[in-house]
Amino acid sequence: MRKNIHPNYRTVAFHDTRMDTYFLIGSTVETNQTVNRDGKEYPYMAIDISSASHPFYTGEQRSHDGEGRISLFRRRYRQSK
Repeated sequence: MRKNIHPNYRTVAFHDTRMDTYFLIGSTVETNQTVNRDGKEYPYMAIDISSASHPFYTGEQRSHDGEGRISLFRRRYRQSK
């Protein structure tokens, strides 16, 4: 392998800000922030959503409060006979 062309692969602390959960994952992400976890200092990356907060993984269902787009279109552009 050629030297000095590969990104720095290391363990990074990803922080799900919605659930206040930390994940220690190997990554090449570039960040200047650090955080202390379990007595060690890791590079820190804040994320908005992860498997701890995503509705698909948590089982939360979203409810839709109205009609679908097709029924709204048909009602709006209904032809009178």
